[in-house]
Amino acid sequence: MMRRLLQPFWVLLAVIFLIEAWLWDHLEPIVERIVAAIPLRAFKRWLSDRVDALSPAMTLVVFAVPVIPLFPLKLAGLWLLAHQYWFSAAVVIVFGKLLGVGVTAFIFDVTRPKLLQMAWFRKVYEFIMALRAKAAALVYPIKQRIREILRGDGDSWSSRMLRTIARFRKSVHEAR
Repeated sequence: MMRRLLQPFWVLLAVIFLIEAWLWDHLEPIVERIVAAIPLRAFKRWLSDRVDALSPAMTLVVFAVPVIPLFPLKLAGLWLLAHQYWFSAAVVIVFGKLLGVGVTAFIFDVTRPKLLQMAWFRKVYEFIMALRAKAAALVYPIKQRIREILRGDGDSWSSRMLRTIARFRKSVHEAR
């Protein structure tokens, strides 16, 4: 009984986690393009050389510090929310989130080999990757069902409704 009540919560948590993972996966190539466009490739090489000389524990500091300057941006978003500037708050919060994930992806790409040398970090990393796979498996049937509904496959009322709408749109276009 309790498991059934918690199922929507776990699905929502899995969706949020997968959105974060999707952002990570899709922002990393964008950050790579920015690195290629701006002289950040030289900075990345320089940072990589410096990280190679650091201990794994100091590398953790290098990984964590760049996120700290983004904290005031999030506070600004909360201030805007508190003063009912909804659109501005949403823009600032989303921008802060995208910037944070992009910077973290960039820094993690440089520091990953060193960070994975620490046993506890490697365990956390493997746990998160396993959690990501589990979240994807949990959400997969829901994604498939949504795709089926949007394609109009099946015999459910939503599939029939989408086919009816498609036929109606086709008849309207043919009448023109």
